[in-house]
Amino acid sequence: MSAAATSRRARRKREGEAAAKSKAPASESTWDQIRTVLIAVMIALAIRAFIIEPFRIPSGSMLPTLLIGDHLFVNKFVYGPKIPFTDKRLPSLREPQRGDIIVFTVAQSGGETFPADRHPELPREEYVKRIVGLPGDRVEFREGKVFVNGEAMQVEPLREIFRDGSGRELDVLQVSVDSKRYKVLDDPAADFRAPRAVTTVEPGRYLVLGDNRDYSKDSRVWGTVREAEIKGPAFILYWSWDFNGGWLELLNPLTWWNAEKRWGRIGASLD
Repeated sequence: MSAAATSRRARRKREGEAAAKSKAPASESTWDQIRTVLIAVMIALAIRAFIIEPFRIPSGSMLPTLLIGDHLFVNKFVYGPKIPFTDKRLPSLREPQRGDIIVFTVAQSGGETFPADRHPELPREEYVKRIVGLPGDRVEFREGKVFVNGEAMQVEPLREIFRDGSGRELDVLQVSVDSKRYKVLDDPAADFRAPRAVTTVEPGRYLVLGDNRDYSKDSRVWGTVREAEIKGPAFILYWSWDFNGGWLELLNPLTWWNAEKRWGRIGASLD
């Protein structure tokens, strides 16, 4: 065989190997991209299921602590993440405490709210409130005050006025419970919405109230929350703006431009 023929054969062999290599990386690259996306999705779902979950504040029931349009993260790891499709939880770092702000699931129908475990047939909704009564606590509402195990919760007027979205002027009070301090609102012109009887919190359940005491649909209205329905405590604000519209409005660039951004609230701790 001549040197020219040998050279041509060698060149064709190299070209064939190069073509084969060029095809293989293309298919491998596509699969690598798909695999990367799948892994990222699985990690995101695992984080949402077991570690943190976002939540948007849709109402003023937690004013002045949480504003309409606040977006927060729920720490699902603290109380022990719930095993999907069960009522079981993994080991927790601590138990729920008085003063914790929690996100939990309730049942709703026709504008009425019920404990989720007592009406499993109804659609679900997520609420955010503050724990006031622990399992076994005796909670009573008397003369505009909250009594836990016979003792009135410590409340101090701050001589501040909070104006809500309806223009109502509400008094700001500071509550001290255990090692926590937080603010609540009181409307002097409204009746404190509360049952007259003493409520004994059942084992495995929690009594919750909104910080906007006179304008909150909470345990005074629909009952206590089972621990299995608690997603976890709210712990940080990651976004806040004066917007409470639907998803379609978010597609409008003017929404992002016109809505007031509350930059000073972003990153605020809720512990």
